[in-house]
Amino acid sequence: MASIVWDFFTVSEEDISRAICTKCSANIARGGNKTSSFNISNLISHLKRQHRYDGVFKAYEDASAAKEAPPKLAAKKCPGLVPIAAAFEKCKKFSRDDPRAKAICDFIMEMMALDDQPFTIVEDTGFCRLVNHLEPWFVLPSCRYFSDVCLPAKYDVIATLLHTLIDGNKDISFTTDLWTCDASPVSLLGLTAQWLDKDFKLYRAVLHAQELPGSHTATLISEAFEDMLQRWNIAKEMVHVVLRDNGRNVVKAMDDCGLASLGCMAHTLQLAVNEAVLSQRAVSDYIAIGRKIVGHFKHSQVASTALEKLQERLQIPKTRLQQDVATRWNSTFYMLKSLVAQKQAIAAYAIEYKLPATLSAHQWTLVENMLTLLDPCEQLTRSISKATTTAADVIPSVHALTCLLKQTVPTDHGVKTSKDTLMNAIQTRFGHIEAEPLYYLATLLDPRYKNRYFTLASKRQATEMLREKLHSIEDDRAAHGSPHPDEPPAKRSRADGNNNNSLMGMFDEILEENNEATVHQKNTRVDADLESYLSEPTLHLSRCPLEYWRSNQSRFKCLVQLARKYLSAPCTSVDSERLFSAAGHVMDERRNRLTCEKAEMLLFIKKNLPLIHPELTKTVEE
Repeated sequence: MASIVWDFFTVSEEDISRAICTKCSANIARGGNKTSSFNISNLISHLKRQHRYDGVFKAYEDASAAKEAPPKLAAKKCPGLVPIAAAFEKCKKFSRDDPRAKAICDFIMEMMALDDQPFTIVEDTGFCRLVNHLEPWFVLPSCRYFSDVCLPAKYDVIATLLHTLIDGNKDISFTTDLWTCDASPVSLLGLTAQWLDKDFKLYRAVLHAQELPGSHTATLISEAFEDMLQRWNIAKEMVHVVLRDNGRNVVKAMDDCGLASLGCMAHTLQLAVNEAVLSQRAVSDYIAIGRKIVGHFKHSQVASTALEKLQERLQIPKTRLQQDVATRWNSTFYMLKSLVAQKQAIAAYAIEYKLPATLSAHQWTLVENMLTLLDPCEQLTRSISKATTTAADVIPSVHALTCLLKQTVPTDHGVKTSKDTLMNAIQTRFGHIEAEPLYYLATLLDPRYKNRYFTLASKRQATEMLREKLHSIEDDRAAHGSPHPDEPPAKRSRADGNNNNSLMGMFDEILEENNEATVHQKNTRVDADLESYLSEPTLHLSRCPLEYWRSNQSRFKCLVQLARKYLSAPCTSVDSERLFSAAGHVMDERRNRLTCEKAEMLLFIKKNLPLIHPELTKTVEE
């Protein structure tokens, strides 16, 4: 009776003394040159040695056991024994179209986008070994398969979903920015969108990070912007506002497109602080000294180690000094703050070692007072950079900051001129905000603020503008046969809450001074709804305005429609800046030959994956 091993081998046609493995085509000797000396030991050894982990040797063992065992005994011991044909089928690798193989490729493609991994990771030995261990039957495709097949396929899936989500939304807000890559001579124009659906759920999406070659003129930006909107079938009537930087070319480009646009609040605050404080001679002098001190420890491991020993000796927390970035004023703030925190250790170091520059006692006092002056600006920068911040936060934030700067405090010594200059710069750069409809209507429709943060004249103008828009909506509804329901509005109470933060404390002070809403005669249902809404106590700053409107849709139907429009707008272009922070990781030195088209697809997938996998929202935002 022929051995079961011959199910896995065939006799060589060229030499009967050798057998060919049907699995790997290996040529194996049968034990000698004469027929009488032929045996199967070498064949079994080959299966055991070469095919132990791919299932073939296991199939041979199972088949041998089934053949040699008595029928009844085999049935008892091996009730789950599979036929040889089934065993071979089980050992086959996944085909490219197998659902399991597609799922694995999909996860690998998402990993490449999320973790900024190059396509060539699928050729790395360690990654190949890991995948083979986790799923031996999966054949890892080439890097070209992922770049040319998987990448466009995943892009199309997300783009199709995004088209569905955007379709039908009337008021979409955008942010845009320009970025130049350090690793390659490439400039990108970014476009992000955010909007509120009917249930006040906030959606954010990256639409483009497309290449913008040549000189960045207003005409070129305008044409590129209109092309991006057309590719997503977004009519200009659907654009609520575009948040952009204060560059003249970008401002003119938005005007040429006929789109409402506003400057990024963070960028405007950056300009105000730079021109009013950091550019002053005395301030710039001790900032320059601070940079030299930080640079000394950054570039010398010996100096850094010595400072750590002094920190330990003086029982000061071991923290590294921070280097600033010239284009970010708050990074200079953090640098000075780290120096003040390590002032004692730095002074001790200067006694034992040599520093390139030192701050005098007077300069240390000025630094500390300057940090106190700039602290509210830093708080404001962090606050408006949050993903939940909207255009409604601009007027109250600037009002609170201005009131805080008007106060006289002991730490004004030596920085009073800087303080006055900063207040003037803020009033100059933000002086128009109470006259900007988008800002004051958004503020009125935010239940945390309403009309409590306006001057008297601005309060009346803003309230009347809101009233006119509500009457316009009511007239349109009546014309279409949908009269406003006549249920009486219920009262809402303000949530209690305390905040010891100085800037937040100023919000509470302003609110206490203006806690009575302006009273109007209730001539119509619209007037009654508006009066009811404005007369209710404001929500605490920690509450979410979108949750308020979500639960009050049936009470203020006209107000809800405007709230959905005006609370969709951010107050900064931080989303676009975060997009290009991610772009810096995608287009780095390792991938300096990556085409802009593929880079844009990778960024698109990375930033929009939360639309498919909501659990990734926090990861992507970070």
